[in-house]
Amino acid sequence: MGTYIADPSSRVMPDGRLYVYGSTDLTPDKYCSKEYHVLSTADLKQWTMHRNSFSWGETLYAPDVMLRDGTYYLYYDVPDGSEYVAVGDSPSGPFRDGVKIEGPRQIDPNIFIDDDGQAYYFWGQFSAKGARMNPDMKTLDLSSVVDGLVTEKEHHFHEGSYVIKRGKYYYYIYADISRRGRPTSLGYAMATSPLGPYEYKGVIIDNHGCDPASWNNHGSIVEYRGQWYVLYHRSTHNCRSMRKACIEPIRFNADGTIDEVEMTSQGASDPLDAFVRNDAARACLMGGKVYIRRTAEDANREELGNIHAGDWAAWKYMDFGRGARGVSLRVKSEAGGTIVLHSDSLCGRELERIEVPAHMGWTEWRAKVKRVRGVHALVMEFQGAQTDEELFCIDTFAFMRR
Repeated sequence: MGTYIADPSSRVMPDGRLYVYGSTDLTPDKYCSKEYHVLSTADLKQWTMHRNSFSWGETLYAPDVMLRDGTYYLYYDVPDGSEYVAVGDSPSGPFRDGVKIEGPRQIDPNIFIDDDGQAYYFWGQFSAKGARMNPDMKTLDLSSVVDGLVTEKEHHFHEGSYVIKRGKYYYYIYADISRRGRPTSLGYAMATSPLGPYEYKGVIIDNHGCDPASWNNHGSIVEYRGQWYVLYHRSTHNCRSMRKACIEPIRFNADGTIDEVEMTSQGASDPLDAFVRNDAARACLMGGKVYIRRTAEDANREELGNIHAGDWAAWKYMDFGRGARGVSLRVKSEAGGTIVLHSDSLCGRELERIEVPAHMGWTEWRAKVKRVRGVHALVMEFQGAQTDEELFCIDTFAFMRR
């Protein structure tokens, strides 16, 4: 939990592992940083963090990586809008020898290699741009630049380009600003040529509700072991940064369109086992002032904090198996209040009301619950005095069979 990876670009490499390339957030008041790490997995369950994959003298934004002829090319942009490429011998780095790419000057570079071997470079904000790359993978054919591939006016394009091909269609994935005037969605457009024209098709996922201050989204889609996934990020810490890379399965319809999917706590895995101790910070949706933050005791751990009356949080989905009859929560509360457990939604079946008196330090609270079995969303509703004082913070919880 101590590493916050944003803007995830996903690539399956020849070693059979899925690699995720993204920015690294370090502080609540600034996007990205000078640190750069790579995530990889062979099963979408166990992830490896390849630290210090690239050393750069200034903030590195929204990287992407492409393999060509045995060399791995890392593309990225820097604060003044310049875009660069570095090289490496491994998908996890280290990457070296960063050089400026002449021509593009904006944000969020993305690379795509078509079936005929032609590489394309995409970038931009508000109006996406694309061009053919030269064989050296470090320069562009500037005579081929096309502006307005997708635009804010026609396609709700904000930033964060990512292009793939599936069947006869090209898909342009990007931060979509069609909802609430904020680019919290990943939207997409389709075309039959990499340089368009593209037709807007809708939203793949919306991270609204992951944090009170969430502002943007940025991600990619990828096929891994026969299943397609969307990778995106969520904010934490009641700020626009401190973002986490997340993954959800998606599916394509017969006409090539993609159905919108919801944020979950389980991601690409099975529903969470209700009978093991789960981190409260795995909540996927929150309402009110509550948010995920680092614990005071350990910067590598997180809690669900800043909980006030009327707030709520949800975990999707929990597997209660053949039935749960009790629950145990690790809670800290200087004000006291009530935690109401529901299945499925705030309007769903009430499982229990747990009265938590004011107390100092972490305390384990146990209570019986109405029997719940099978797979359900878990929703906690928080009640108490209507003041500016925090009611609770929650560390972990687990259900019990008896």
